[in-house]
Amino acid sequence: MSLTIGTAVLPHGLMLAPMAGVTDRSFRLLCRAHGAEYLVSEMVSAKALCYEQKAKRREAALMGTAPLAAISAKEAPMAIQIFGSEPDFMAEAARMLEASSYRGCLSEIPPVAIDVNMGCPVRKITGNGEGSALMKNPRLAGEIVAAMTKAVKLPVTVKIRAGWDSDSINAPEMAKILEQSGAALICVHARTKEQLYTPGIDLSVIERVKRSVSIPVIGNGDISSAEDALTMMEKTGCDGVMVGRGAMGNPWLFEEISARMEGRDFVAPTVEKRIETALLQLEEMIKHKGARVGLAEGKKHVSWYLNGLRGAASARAAIMTADSPEAIGAVLKSVLNENEKI
Repeated sequence: MSLTIGTAVLPHGLMLAPMAGVTDRSFRLLCRAHGAEYLVSEMVSAKALCYEQKAKRREAALMGTAPLAAISAKEAPMAIQIFGSEPDFMAEAARMLEASSYRGCLSEIPPVAIDVNMGCPVRKITGNGEGSALMKNPRLAGEIVAAMTKAVKLPVTVKIRAGWDSDSINAPEMAKILEQSGAALICVHARTKEQLYTPGIDLSVIERVKRSVSIPVIGNGDISSAEDALTMMEKTGCDGVMVGRGAMGNPWLFEEISARMEGRDFVAPTVEKRIETALLQLEEMIKHKGARVGLAEGKKHVSWYLNGLRGAASARAAIMTADSPEAIGAVLKSVLNENEKI
C-alpha cells in the first residue's frame, strides 16, 4: 500500500508529526534517515510570517518566523505547517511558502504541501481562536482551507483533533467540511483538545473520519511501537500513520514499523548506537543553531535517548546542568559503561 500527496509517493504512509520545539531540522533529518517517508515542519505563524515582510530591518525576518519554514533538499518530501484563524493571512502565507518568495526564506526547495494546524491544544494558541479552537468553528475552518486552496496549487492538508471535548466529538463532520473546501488529506489526532496528551486514544474517531470522506486519512496518537501503528491501520482503515512523541529519542521507530509491514525482522539499536546517535543529533543542533541555543535545546533531545536505561534519572539531571557538549558526552559515556555491565 502506498500513499500519494502531490508529487510525493509514500511506500508505507509513514509521517513524522510536527512538534513545536522538537521537530527541527536535525531531528527531521535523523527520522528521514531511519525511515520517515514524509516530514512536516514545526508550526509557523501565518500572521507573523506576513508581518515580517513589512519589518524595517531585514534582521527581523531572519531572526523571526521564516527560519522555521526552511527546507533542505535532504528533507524532501516535506510539508510546512502553518497556523492562524484569518483566511486572508493563511492564504497569503501559503502563497509565499509555495513560491519561496518571502524575506528570510532559507529553503533550498519548495514544500510538497501546506498543512494547516487545527489540532494544537496549547492555551496561547487556542486563546487566539487558532489550533484546536477551530474545532469549535467548522465554518471558519472551511473558509480558511477554501481561501488557501484558491491561493496555491500545492495540496492543502489539515491536522485536526477528535473534537474540542468529550461532549463535542465532531471530527467526522469537520472532515467533510474540510474536504468540500478543498483539503487534499486529513490527519486525525484521536484525542480531544481537553485531553491534551493524556494517554489513551479513541481509534473509532479515525475510523469514522475515514468513512466520512474520500480523501486520504492519516491516523495519529500514541504510536510508540510497530504494533501500535499496525493496530491503528487495521482497526481504522487509515491510509498512513503520523508518529509524534514516540519518535523522540527513538528515530528507529520508523524502521521498526516498515519492517513489520514488510514482514521483516527488526533489530533494535544497541545502547552504544543510541548514545552515538544522541551525540550526533546534539552536534548537528549546535552546528545548525549555534553553540548556546544548540546546547540548550539539545539537552532534552539527548535525555530522551536514555529511556529505559540504567542510571537514566541521574544522567538526565547531570545533562541538564552540563555546560558543554564534552560534559554531556562524559555523562553519556558513563551511562554506556554502566549498561554494558548488565
